[in-house]
Amino acid sequence: MELQDILSFEGFQEIWGLYGYDNDLPEMIEKEFSRIKGNPHSHNLSSQMTHDTVEHVRYRVLEHFNTSPEQHTVIFTSGCTAALRLVADSFPWRSVCNREPGSHFCYLTDNHTSVVGMRGVSSQLGVTCLPVVPHEVEARARQSPQATSTDESLTHHLFCYPAQSNFSGRKYPLSYVRGIQMGLLYPACERPGQWLVLLDAAALVGCSGLDLRECPADFIPVSFYKMFGFPTGLGALLVRNEAAALLRKGYFGGGTAAAYLAGEGDYFVPKSSVSSRFEDGTISFLDIISLHHGFEALHRLTGGMVRIQQHTFGLARYTYVMLSSLLHSNGRPVAQIYCDNEFQDPASQGAVLNFNVLDRHGTVVGYSQVDKLASLFNIHMRTGCFCNTGACQSFLGISNQEVKDNLEAGHVCGDDIDLVDGRPTGSVRVSFGYMSTFEDCQKFLTFIVNCFTDKPFRVDEERLARLKLAVSVEDSVGPVSFSVSNGHLGHETDHRKKDHFLISSTCGEEIVVQTPKRPEEENKTQTLTNIFIYPIKSCAAFEVKEWSVGSLGLLYDRMWMVVNEKGVCLSQKRENMLCQIQPQISLASNALHVRAPGMNSITVPLGNWKERASSRRTCQSKVCGDRVQTVDCGDEAAAWFSEFLGKPCRLIKQNQEFIRNMKKAPKNAGGDCPAAALSLVNEAQYLLINTASVDMLHERIASRLDDSSVPQAITTQQLTARFRANLVVSGTEPFEEDEWSCLTIGNTKFRVAGRCGRCQMIGIDQETGATTQEPLKSLSDCRQAKVTFGIYLLHESMANSGALTTLAVGTPVYPEKSKPDDC
Repeated sequence: MELQDILSFEGFQEIWGLYGYDNDLPEMIEKEFSRIKGNPHSHNLSSQMTHDTVEHVRYRVLEHFNTSPEQHTVIFTSGCTAALRLVADSFPWRSVCNREPGSHFCYLTDNHTSVVGMRGVSSQLGVTCLPVVPHEVEARARQSPQATSTDESLTHHLFCYPAQSNFSGRKYPLSYVRGIQMGLLYPACERPGQWLVLLDAAALVGCSGLDLRECPADFIPVSFYKMFGFPTGLGALLVRNEAAALLRKGYFGGGTAAAYLAGEGDYFVPKSSVSSRFEDGTISFLDIISLHHGFEALHRLTGGMVRIQQHTFGLARYTYVMLSSLLHSNGRPVAQIYCDNEFQDPASQGAVLNFNVLDRHGTVVGYSQVDKLASLFNIHMRTGCFCNTGACQSFLGISNQEVKDNLEAGHVCGDDIDLVDGRPTGSVRVSFGYMSTFEDCQKFLTFIVNCFTDKPFRVDEERLARLKLAVSVEDSVGPVSFSVSNGHLGHETDHRKKDHFLISSTCGEEIVVQTPKRPEEENKTQTLTNIFIYPIKSCAAFEVKEWSVGSLGLLYDRMWMVVNEKGVCLSQKRENMLCQIQPQISLASNALHVRAPGMNSITVPLGNWKERASSRRTCQSKVCGDRVQTVDCGDEAAAWFSEFLGKPCRLIKQNQEFIRNMKKAPKNAGGDCPAAALSLVNEAQYLLINTASVDMLHERIASRLDDSSVPQAITTQQLTARFRANLVVSGTEPFEEDEWSCLTIGNTKFRVAGRCGRCQMIGIDQETGATTQEPLKSLSDCRQAKVTFGIYLLHESMANSGALTTLAVGTPVYPEKSKPDDC
């Protein structure tokens, strides 16, 4: 039998039928560092962009593990080891005292050195360290012992185990998490207290999914290097929010303090968010931003973790089957493989193969020799004990005394002393990743045959035939149930029935439109002069004469927004040309029409998004620090916006099942005032400005026309447009609106939610996108204090709130300065 006949792709398909991802592997283009990124602790534009992008990456990490910010928090660290050290340093350890037992730090012996090393911290605090041999947990799991009440003691204990052994690739049951937390498994079943679980997921998540909704571990350290191959200095600790509340922290670094006093030794107040409290100093934001590229490339190339697991396990299984069947000419095996199974099921075995090469006499060939020869064939493998002494001792039969003797003989972890007295000190490990190919398997097996087999080599035909029949693709892949996919967070949303506020009969619904009564008083001087809606956040206004009031503000106001390829919202502060994108709502055709200079118009549907959600990607983004859940509007819209703006971007719409409440209630709101629901607006449901205030500011700007900062006159209409208000009223006095607490427009009542602080965005000409210093400069001069212009409003729902109300130009406006209780 010829080697090329044995190591054929057809032979691979006989052993495993799933390979690749049904698409070509396109060349990946680096896009992450085309713009300046600022320190996220600052507030300039580049820093704000960095902060927003980092926050989006946090959502992407949680999304990948099928959890949400309500359940887990992402704390970025310098690596997986740093994440473990963070837990060791901040866990609520308790030493033994008279009335309470001390904490226990328990860990499987098949754990990475960085996990075992946590005992260096806990031992110094008087905590009992208990190593657990894997079969002890399994034996008790089979016996189903009676649970020990966790309410008997408030002492906290920590149990650590790997989701996948980094030595052998064995996958430990994720059900251990709940079993330990509930006190059903050893060692929790024998020690009362509050048990928390650290699940070391670093080795697992490179090729397998992890669903944290099904596996609610308290602490999950991960390494992004093991997932994507980059960046090498970045990891994360995913911490369950309930467990995060227990963590105690001594040292505080830059960015973690809400306030502290340098001259008062015990005064320190940490920031409120978990991530901010534990991310000391400037985070590695460029590396964090690059993770977006990693997730995008991974899903674009492969289709998700389920397919990666199928692909990589198939390569590992094929290599195991062939390597374990290879024989020397005398019938002795070519390799000794260290595993607990025969690679039958990806649920119990990862894409890792650990072995030692044997010569024709059955003697181990040192791993250093294998490694050096592999380098000549451009094959890269790991050798040694892989920072897992417990598993290495177990599989290689190395006693504790032999470890000490080997040290005396000069062998230390990580060196190339592979044999001591003819016995191996470590082994060889081959790991497969999502970019590994069948040709890699061929090359490796050919290397083993050519360099280490006594010719003519043989194949154990009986074993090969048995292993080929030992598993079917359907049986092994079918039970894989984790739901990590291409961008669905699995976020539990509020499914309360909502009003759609559709006002077109073409939608098939009968809508009751409440028309405001028009008072007949002739002496009312304040009226509603303009109504503007901004369907797409930061794009041009759509002026109407009459419009309906919805639950989030004016109907369809800021329901869409444009985001970059990283999911960060684009505004005119970053993309001035957004002002030239002109959206228009057509209720008759139930569509959003979008136009821009030099572009054909596009149409996006208004309604029925709930029905479309199953085929649209759900996205996470941020608006003014708030997490918002949105629905992608598709590739056609993305291509249109990308072409006009000259960079990759997408159009997204707020998910109608996602409720975003206003952060702060108005100062004049009563205690029983419900939180206002918001669209993608920055602060509140409505923004109102006063024409008298506009006129005063216009006069001030006109008086400064000789100033170089005012190159040409700004008309009143242009100035009004720069403030991007929803409602414009004809007031009698400049800035009298600052004193209003409530107002009524027709029959519709509003509560003032505060003044609108202004930034450099009002310097953008809404017709051309050009930027000027005015009107910000003049506004700053005349207002002196914090620059504000206009007021925020919240709609006070009427008793018959199920019916729609409308606002119309020309309607009288009745402002009030009375106390909130009178409104």
